[in-house]
Amino acid sequence: MDTGTTGQARAEQRARAEQLRALAEHAGRELEEADALTVLRWATDTFGDRFCVTSSMEDAVVAHLASRARPGVDVVFLDTGYHFAETLGTRDAVAAAMNVNVLTLTPERTVAEQDAEFGPRLHERDPDRCCALRKVAVLERGLAGYEAWATGLRRDESPTRARTPVVGWDERRGKVKVAPIARWTQEDVERYVAEHGVLTNPLLQDGYASVGCAPCTRRVVEGEDARAGRWSGLGKTECGLHG
Repeated sequence: MDTGTTGQARAEQRARAEQLRALAEHAGRELEEADALTVLRWATDTFGDRFCVTSSMEDAVVAHLASRARPGVDVVFLDTGYHFAETLGTRDAVAAAMNVNVLTLTPERTVAEQDAEFGPRLHERDPDRCCALRKVAVLERGLAGYEAWATGLRRDESPTRARTPVVGWDERRGKVKVAPIARWTQEDVERYVAEHGVLTNPLLQDGYASVGCAPCTRRVVEGEDARAGRWSGLGKTECGLHG
């Protein structure tokens, strides 16, 4: 490809990104009070196959909602190599029981290869780098073919998520980011799960309020917020996927 063609392609990409940013900002205002299914129907109608849902397999609420808006929707799962067996089991159950297309993405390095290169238990010594290698970089590659993605972020989960927009602009990736249940509470989630028989991770019934990688997740105690069991004692509250 010559430099002129390359320059034209870049200009078209920048123009498309500006269109998407404007679309996200407008939709964020228009859909702030909309119910979750309406938000997802807007996203699937607008982006079609260039829209996906991401899921940690803590529960399948957003995947279930998205399947109602667009049967067969892509659901992206990041297999870090450190997941609880229950999380992988939830993924397999979602793939078997729901009308979605589960896509499992893995890091470039296995856990053993990462240990050989960076030393064992990187998650204890440098958890930010471990998350960057095993989550953030994987999602960057996995979202390359999409213009918009949905997440299960909720404003009530922690102070760092209190300003989560229902539809916003993902500056890092140049994509529209949809959080259809941002305004939901934990009670709303539980009500939806019960009403629709949605699959949930068994660990949620075993004292875990938020489920991540096994070495970096603990049960929470009464009075703690849902994210308190993640990276406990490390001064870390987010993996880097959302900011």
